[in-house]
Amino acid sequence: MTVAATIVSVLLAALLVLTAARKLSHRPAVVATYRRVGVPEDRLNVLAVLLLAGAAGLAVGLWWAPAGIAAAAALVAYFVLAIGAHVRARDAGNAPMPAFYLALSVAALTFHLAA
Repeated sequence: MTVAATIVSVLLAALLVLTAARKLSHRPAVVATYRRVGVPEDRLNVLAVLLLAGAAGLAVGLWWAPAGIAAAAALVAYFVLAIGAHVRARDAGNAPMPAFYLALSVAALTFHLAA
């Protein structure tokens, strides 16, 4: 595992945990943001679990490469779909954050595959 892969994986995993906690909070502002893109409040917990699974996979991937590759690939798919949801809902103002996470996910996948 390269230093770059470790840094990107740890950073992305930490950000995913924070994002999952935000979803699990069900604060009105958070719920409103997801409602704008067509995600009902009762799905926020499912999305949070997916993000936590991705974070766990990245963490395990620091020691076992296949887990890191699988987690990073799944996160790429997750964030491509998230950006698609924002575009479909004409909510481009909130698309930069999932785009940032997508870039980190692509970087993590690239680094894991190159290792």
